[in-house]
Amino acid sequence: MRCSASTRSAWLLSVVSVLTPMALTPMAACGQDRAAAQQAVRVMSPIAPRVPGPDRWATEIAAAEASTRRGERRDATQRAARIAAAYEQGGARNSDEYLSAGRAYVLLGIGNAQAVRSALAAFDRATAADSNNFDAQRRAGELFLEKYNAPDARLSFEGILRRSPTDAKALLALARVEEFEGKGNPMATARLSIASDPRYADALAFVAKMHRDAEAYDSARVYAQRAIDADSTSTAGWSVLGSMAFLNGDSATFRKALAAVTAVQPALAEFYTDLAEASVRQRRYTESVALARRAIGYDSLYVPAYGVMGTNQLRIGQMAAGRTALERAFALDPFNLWHKNTLDLLDKMKSFRTIDRGRFRVVAPQEEADLLALYVVPLLEQAYDSLAVRYGYKPPTPIRLEFYRYHADFSVRTVGLAGLGALGVSFGSLLAMDTPNGRAKGDFNWGSTAWHELTHAFTLGASDHRVPRWLSEGLSVLEERRVGRGWGADATVSYVIAMANGKLRPISQLSDGFLRPRFPEETQFSYYQASLFCEMVEATRGAAALPAMLTAYRDGMDTPGVFQKVLGKTPAQIDVEFEAYTQRKFAQAISAVRGTSPNDSSGGKFVATMREAASKMGTDRNSARQLFEQARTMFPEYGGDDGPAWYLAEMAGAAGDTTLALTMVEQVTSRNETAWIANMFEANLREKRGDKGGAIRALDRLNWIWPYEPTVHTRLAALAASQGDHARAVLERRAIIAIGPTDLLDARYELARALRDAGDIAGARRELLQVLEEAPSFEKAQTLLLELRGK
Repeated sequence: MRCSASTRSAWLLSVVSVLTPMALTPMAACGQDRAAAQQAVRVMSPIAPRVPGPDRWATEIAAAEASTRRGERRDATQRAARIAAAYEQGGARNSDEYLSAGRAYVLLGIGNAQAVRSALAAFDRATAADSNNFDAQRRAGELFLEKYNAPDARLSFEGILRRSPTDAKALLALARVEEFEGKGNPMATARLSIASDPRYADALAFVAKMHRDAEAYDSARVYAQRAIDADSTSTAGWSVLGSMAFLNGDSATFRKALAAVTAVQPALAEFYTDLAEASVRQRRYTESVALARRAIGYDSLYVPAYGVMGTNQLRIGQMAAGRTALERAFALDPFNLWHKNTLDLLDKMKSFRTIDRGRFRVVAPQEEADLLALYVVPLLEQAYDSLAVRYGYKPPTPIRLEFYRYHADFSVRTVGLAGLGALGVSFGSLLAMDTPNGRAKGDFNWGSTAWHELTHAFTLGASDHRVPRWLSEGLSVLEERRVGRGWGADATVSYVIAMANGKLRPISQLSDGFLRPRFPEETQFSYYQASLFCEMVEATRGAAALPAMLTAYRDGMDTPGVFQKVLGKTPAQIDVEFEAYTQRKFAQAISAVRGTSPNDSSGGKFVATMREAASKMGTDRNSARQLFEQARTMFPEYGGDDGPAWYLAEMAGAAGDTTLALTMVEQVTSRNETAWIANMFEANLREKRGDKGGAIRALDRLNWIWPYEPTVHTRLAALAASQGDHARAVLERRAIIAIGPTDLLDARYELARALRDAGDIAGARRELLQVLEEAPSFEKAQTLLLELRGK
């Protein structure tokens, strides 16, 4: 079904009354709706008492589910429909029959919200008839989780575990909820399931999958094999083995896994969808689309395959095809908020403007497209040329860069839901990021973010999308720092404290820092740590080593193999080398922030000195200055806007010592990419001292933090013109117009003057004619036009 945004909204509202899928977030509770459904069932007919005896539908429902696994969906639907009809005509005699009826409705639930409601009601009746029917409670929870309602799913599983704390199936189901929510410790919960039943193949396969997704392939193989040893028909275990073999080019193991799954489940829709999802984990989006399409060939009603295919078609720029696939997925499963959000966003993007310029296609909100394209396209052209030389690879063009005014829209574009913490994302030749206006001024640097994401296009492409995420991120951060302008992550007090306290992971385990952070800052720390690894490799092995690592990954090598071939060491040896490298690099700072115990995160002498200095600012500024100078010698690398260099710069500026003020503020602006106030302070100082070139550089850094300040563009235009950089003056005059000045006619007149000075007489005349069309008596424009006619 093809549906517009308004149709989807109406459809979703009708679904909410059936089984609240997730009104605003994936974790929205629907307990009230479930209670209402239960009450409605009880009003329709009383709960049947527990009646001993056989389940009339046990054989039929087992056959229907077996037909589903074989891909014989018509037979499965016919059998399920017969059970449902019998149930609706005569009811059920006992808890087991209610359970069988619920299982039948689940099979009928594709594109049928009423069947989903009926399944839930039947499971609840089964539980009411026999509170020991844990299978019914578990299936109710699984249905909630399948329909993206984690809170009610959790309640179902926790209800079982209160009565049976070691129930292996409920523990595994709870682990799946934790994985879905991104809360708790799903790996630990799944291991509890295994401890309860060491031969529970589904739990073993779940742990194997989690290891695979973290690129811990050795551990994944061990658990997948344990699942297969426990149950040779474990399609989940074979699927993990098969997906790793596919990703690593092991054709023999892949064929073995494929044959094993086919023997149990000839319709391979689930198997190929799992392959597609595993490919996404390695950012191999084009392959994921092909695999999902193959899954649909086995089962044209398999919703997850349409979702994976459509989402990744959008990621590789196949916008129309991706929309079609997601509309099909949403028609089959109207509970899926990911798909609804993405389709709504695609509707919203119809109003965006597309600007094709050089090797780039900028897609942005209408009111910001011109301004952003003015700056980002030249920047990325420069980046493209630089990165192509360094990595010996050129991504296909045009590279599409999408800007989103609202972070929630960017988040939906990336993962389908609001709440993503990232600023940008790269899918290869498709990049997406927040507009600078989507964040508060000084929150992020949109220039460094764009450079970072474009670097991914090179490192992903050069490695055939096989580079681990941690290394790709490290390379992107390193490339930011190469640009200058203070871009790229730098050492913070909290990072050095974590280093001093031994809280950072070794390089061989850095993937977990991105995928399973143990504390809130660990992911951000992992970006910087990965960049330090890249810095170390280049410093100790030369500039060719990092591209050589990408080539080795492209050729199918795993990380231990890459380390041995390119770096000449095992991962364990690299861990030791990196630890020594960072300890040397930050020895002084580590000493300054180290506390009195390994768990002391107070910041040691450095933080204590900073606090004492700040406390004396109002009473004894000379003592405060001395203390700030002491703190700066303790941690000279720190350029934060709460650091000693910034305090000293302000104090020197207030005392009229512009030389010292500039020395100090440079320590901030050269290390802190979002330092708006410090860069403005530096620009003012430099302009006051007649250093126009230095003032231009500081103002330019401001534009990459927040390009919406007209006074910055006006100052840049005037300074550039005075330095003879008329092209830059023209750029800044165009930016003022793109922002939307209060006096547009005067802004166009100033642009005409800049074009004249740049030698573009025809362009200047065009601007003046547009001005005079709207204001024929604009005297300055008339005079300049006459002058140009004379020329």
